[in-house]
Amino acid sequence: MPAAIGEHHLYPAADLRSFAARAFQAVGVPADQADTIAKLMTDIDLRGADGHGIFRLPQYIRRIRAGGINVSPNIRVVRETAAAALVDGDNCVGHLAVEKAARLAIDKAETSGVAWVGTRNSNHAGAASVYAMMALERDMIGIYSAVGSANHLPPWGGVDMLLSTNPIAVAIPAREEPAVVLDMATTVAAFGKIKTAALRGESIPEGWMIDRDGNPLTDPTRAEEGFLLPIGGYKGYGLAMVLGLLAGTLNGAALGRDVVDFNKDDATATNTGQFVLAIDVKVFADVDTFKRDVDRIVREMRSSERLPGIDRIRVPGEGSAATFVERSRDGIPIPPDLLRVLQSLAEDLAVPGLG
Repeated sequence: MPAAIGEHHLYPAADLRSFAARAFQAVGVPADQADTIAKLMTDIDLRGADGHGIFRLPQYIRRIRAGGINVSPNIRVVRETAAAALVDGDNCVGHLAVEKAARLAIDKAETSGVAWVGTRNSNHAGAASVYAMMALERDMIGIYSAVGSANHLPPWGGVDMLLSTNPIAVAIPAREEPAVVLDMATTVAAFGKIKTAALRGESIPEGWMIDRDGNPLTDPTRAEEGFLLPIGGYKGYGLAMVLGLLAGTLNGAALGRDVVDFNKDDATATNTGQFVLAIDVKVFADVDTFKRDVDRIVREMRSSERLPGIDRIRVPGEGSAATFVERSRDGIPIPPDLLRVLQSLAEDLAVPGLG
């Protein structure tokens, strides 16, 4: 039986990975691809991005069953140079297209120094950081961005939902300190956080959403009545638009009114676009020296003078690195409502569920 903390059950990552892989295989995903997707989803949960890991499994399965995702895709490179490529996912589960793009970008950067690989005809692929962090395995810097899979953000000053959370992640290797990993939406909060708050019966803070009259919206179950707010006001809107053009329009993928809301439409192909950029550190600096310098900068930030009432200064990636260690040791917490949904899914698919 799993351990428990409060009302949450703690499951070993291996158990969640096996369960997710069984679920995908039950709806026709080949075993090797099912395991790749399940591993990436579990890695997301291990780092604490709970709105993008196993939480998304029922939605992915529902879309596959409705014909909205292709379980026998021909994922291929359709355009390529020494330092760039475009991957067509053939409407696959998004994790597969982005994983291929990331590996290809890293391989190309090994010889070209810098490589950019975009995707089209992909789907929602979970948290951004896991793809940026793949570059760390070879002492590279990874950058990832995507067009979100549903529009929740209007142009600054407008009310028509034409943009999504369009996240960006950057992973920079360090030597002794955890890697510097920035993973953020261009909205104050990712919509996955709104959904998980609704599932848990929690309210959301003021400043995350407003209604169409401009009033604060703190009840996540009323999310359809309003929209997310961008980070930094009009600057966040501008960043969301630019990243959307780079991850979507440049690749021939959807942006603006062409974006399909995958929360409401299970059957229509989303043509989601992403990009991965890999930068080989050794082209620019001695790798060990660079990583020592990153350590030094991290420690400078952490040890800098604090404002009154602030007990600690953190750096990007520090919290998720600690969560990874904790959850790798103790297990991944699954709230009761999500556990019931997952167990119901297991019964529906006639596969062994979680203990």
